[in-house]
Amino acid sequence: MSFSDWIDPFRHADGPPPRTLGAFMRWCLSGSWPVLWLAAFLSAIAGVMEAGTAWILGKVIDAAVTAGPEAFFTPANFGLIAMALGFFLVARPVLFGLSSASNAIMVQPNVNPLVLSRLHRWTLGQTVGFFDDDFAGRIAQKQMQAARAVTDVASEAINVVAFALASLAGSVLLLVAIDWRVAIGFAVWLGCYFALINWFLPRVRTRSAGRAGARAQVSGQVVDTITNIKTVKLFAHADHEDRAALGAMETFRQRALEFGYLAAGFRLALMSLAGILPVLLLGGTILLWQRGLASEGDIVAAGAVAIRIAQMTGWVSFTLMAIYSNIGEIEDGMKTLTPRIRVEDAPDAGELDVSEGALVLRDVSFGYGRDTGGIEGISLHVKPGEKLGIVGASGAGKSTLVSLIMRLYEAESGVIEIDGVDIRRVTQQSLRRNIGMVTQETAMFNRSARENILYGRPDASEAEMVAAAKKAEAHDFILDLQDHKGRKGYDAHLGERGVKLSGGQRQRIALARAIVKDAPILVLDEATSALDSEVEASIQTALTRVMEGKTVLAIAHRLSTLTEMDRIIVMDKGRIVEAGSHDALLAQDGLYARYWQRQSGGFLNLEAAE
Repeated sequence: MSFSDWIDPFRHADGPPPRTLGAFMRWCLSGSWPVLWLAAFLSAIAGVMEAGTAWILGKVIDAAVTAGPEAFFTPANFGLIAMALGFFLVARPVLFGLSSASNAIMVQPNVNPLVLSRLHRWTLGQTVGFFDDDFAGRIAQKQMQAARAVTDVASEAINVVAFALASLAGSVLLLVAIDWRVAIGFAVWLGCYFALINWFLPRVRTRSAGRAGARAQVSGQVVDTITNIKTVKLFAHADHEDRAALGAMETFRQRALEFGYLAAGFRLALMSLAGILPVLLLGGTILLWQRGLASEGDIVAAGAVAIRIAQMTGWVSFTLMAIYSNIGEIEDGMKTLTPRIRVEDAPDAGELDVSEGALVLRDVSFGYGRDTGGIEGISLHVKPGEKLGIVGASGAGKSTLVSLIMRLYEAESGVIEIDGVDIRRVTQQSLRRNIGMVTQETAMFNRSARENILYGRPDASEAEMVAAAKKAEAHDFILDLQDHKGRKGYDAHLGERGVKLSGGQRQRIALARAIVKDAPILVLDEATSALDSEVEASIQTALTRVMEGKTVLAIAHRLSTLTEMDRIIVMDKGRIVEAGSHDALLAQDGLYARYWQRQSGGFLNLEAAE
C-alpha cells in the first residue's frame, strides 16, 4: 500500500456526530490518528532543526574566532565542518521534505474527503423535514465548510503548532546552555506572547463563527433564488431578490469587518511584541559577553534564535488565528449538521422480503410535532394486489399517509405492517426498494436521461430501460433530446431538476423510473397530473399493465382516473371518513359524491367541495 493511502478517505464513522467541539473533531478524524501523530512527529523534528541551526552557527563562529583567519580550515575543525555540511546539505532538507510530504500527501488529500463523506452520509440520513426547514445551498455549504475547516485545523496543527512548540522547546534549551538569565528573559517574553494569544484567539473564534454563518446565509439566499429563477422572472421579482441578496451580503460584510478590525489589532500587537525579542536576547547576550560570560558564537546563536522566533511569531500567530477561525466555522457547521432529525433503523433491523404486498395500518397517528395537521387514528387494510384510490382535499393527510408508509417520517403512534412485518423492524433501504413511487413533483437529477431512468434499478439492462421508457410514452421524445454539450438521446443531460423538460416529459421519465424498478408495491401520487388528456390516456394503458399483480396506492384529484380502482378511501382532516368502490361511494351520497358532482373537466374542484 502506498503511504498516500495510509488514511482511508471514505472510512465510515463510528456512531453519530457529537455536539461538542472536541468530541466532534475526534469523530471526524477517527481512523486517521496514527498518520496524524506521525506527521506531527516529523514536523516537531523539523522544528527542533531550527534551534539546531542556531547552535551549529554558534559553534562555527566560536571555532572561527578561536582559530583565526589562517587556521580555520585545518584538521582540528574538519569534524565540525563535516557536521555542519551534513546538517545543512542532508539532514535539514531531508527532514523538512519528509515533514512537508507527510502533510501534503498523507494528510490533506485524505482528511478532507474523510470528513466530508462522513458529514454527507449523516446528512443523507436526516428526515425530509430537516431539508424542508433549510436552504439546500446552505446545507451543502455547511458540509463543505466544516470538512475544509477540520482539514485545515488538522493540517495547520501539524504543520505549525507541532513545529513551533518543538522549535520553542529547542530554543529554550539552547538559551539555557548559553546562560540561564537569557533563558529567563525569553520565558518572560513567552508569557507575554501567550497572554496576548489567549486574549485575542477566543474573540477570533467567536467572530469567525458569525462570519461563517453570514457567509452560508448568502449562499443559501443566492442558491434559493437561482433554483427558482423561472418563478422570479415570471413574477418580475428580480429587484426583490436583489434586495434580499444584498441584505444577506451586507450582514456578511459587517461580520467580515468585525473580524477584520480584530485581525488588524492582533497583527499590530504581535509585531510590537515580536520587535522586543531581538533586543531582549541580543542585548542580554552582549551584556554577558562584555562580562566574559558568553562567547561570540553565543551572540550569533542568540541572535539567530531571536530573529527566527520573531519571524515565526507572526507566522505562528496568524496560523493560530486561522485555526481558531476554522474552529468557529466548525462550531457553526455543527449547529446545522449534527442535530438528530432522523428516522433510525432498529439495531437488529432485517431485510424486508415482500412476497404478497399486503399493507396494514393500525391506529396510526402523526402530526409533524404540531397539534393540528397530519393524520390521526388511521386504520387500513390493503389486500395483496389490491388497487386503492385515495381522495381528499389539500391538507387532508394523503401525502402524510404515504410518507409514513415509506418511513420518511416515523409514526408517533400505531403500527404499519407489510406482509405482517412491522416496517420499524426492517431497514429503510429494503423497505423503499420494495415500493415504487411516482409523485406530482417529479424529481430529476442533472444527469443523463439514462441515469435518471436507471435510478429506479441501476442494474437494469439497456433493453429493460428502453422498454420502460416506451411503456411510459417517453422513448420518442428522449430520442429527440440534445443538451448544450451536444449529447443526444438517452445520453443528454436534463438540467437541474429536469428544467429542460416539460412537466409532462418529466412525469413520463418518472413513470419509466418506477416501471423499471418493478417493485411489488406501487404508489402514485398525482402521477398523471401534468399530462394532457391524450398522453394520459396512452399512459393509463401502460399503468394498467404495470399495476397488474402489484399492490397500488393511487392519490388523485382527477377522479376519473380512480373509477377502476378496487376500492377508494376518502380522507378529511387527517381521518378516513368514507371507503368503498366508486359506485358504492356515489350511492352513499357523501363527501365523495359531492366531489364527483363538482368536478370540472375531470379534476376535483376541492375549493368548491369544502
